[in-house]
Amino acid sequence: MTATRDWRAFAQQYGLLFSFLVLCVALSLVSDRFLNPDNLLNILRQSTINGIIAVGMMMVILTRGIDLSVGSILALSTIMAADMLQQGWNAYAAAGFCLLVGGVLGLLNGFLVSRFAIPPFIATLGMMTFARGLALSYSEGQPITGLAADFRQWGTGFLGPIPLPIVVAAVIFLLGYVLLNHTPLGRYIFALGDNERAAFFTGLPTKNILLFVYVLSGALAALAGVILIGRLNSAQPTAGLGYEFDAIAAVVIGGTSFDGGEGTIFGTLIGVLIIAVLSNGLNLLDVPSPFQDVAKGAVIALALLIYRALR
Repeated sequence: MTATRDWRAFAQQYGLLFSFLVLCVALSLVSDRFLNPDNLLNILRQSTINGIIAVGMMMVILTRGIDLSVGSILALSTIMAADMLQQGWNAYAAAGFCLLVGGVLGLLNGFLVSRFAIPPFIATLGMMTFARGLALSYSEGQPITGLAADFRQWGTGFLGPIPLPIVVAAVIFLLGYVLLNHTPLGRYIFALGDNERAAFFTGLPTKNILLFVYVLSGALAALAGVILIGRLNSAQPTAGLGYEFDAIAAVVIGGTSFDGGEGTIFGTLIGVLIIAVLSNGLNLLDVPSPFQDVAKGAVIALALLIYRALR
């Protein structure tokens, strides 16, 4: 019995990292291009968008919530920011405005969930439809292209030899780690997800905590959008489709529980990298796009089964 408990504890602590390493080894054996330095750098660069969104998604899921609106928030906030650029705003003002729009939309989600007790699935599903429709209406269904060169640096620039998006994503993960593990607010988030009723009766501001995590999720979705449109040099009203599912997949694969109160930033990071490596490997193997979705779905289902088994 002791040996079983020891194995289970080891698997819970290191199993995810081991799975990631096995995936990397397998892909390196079937494709000689996988370990190419340019390809590895590309994997990191491609994972930044999902990684930034996943940090906010993890905070929401820790409180037993869900945010289905992040892709639509990304689209609306970037369309509006790109329009501001067209009107002559500078790169920092436009990026700040983008984050503000994302935060306000997240605030609306938080109000619906915390003040009106609307289930997170329903509240954010409504915001997903609302923000997507508003993005299409605001842009008249057309992309906004030709962004200012200094704004494009958010997606294409470098800090020394490191692409700027990777630096931004690393800072977000670091701040997320500090927040969850070294601040009272982080402990409150875990406590709320573990038992909302007990958290309320111990005096925690549960409604304000919920507001915070949804504002953070919306703002981080907008930040990911800044990097995305900087890289693409265009803002699309259809941008972000399906991004919520990649973020949820990364968080769940990383070990965060839908039951709330359990998860780690490191696990989410590994989950993001697993999704990115899997997508990259399937592209290198010329797997058709529909089958890539099948593979991702299978990985998510397997991760959930393993998680339940270890529990």
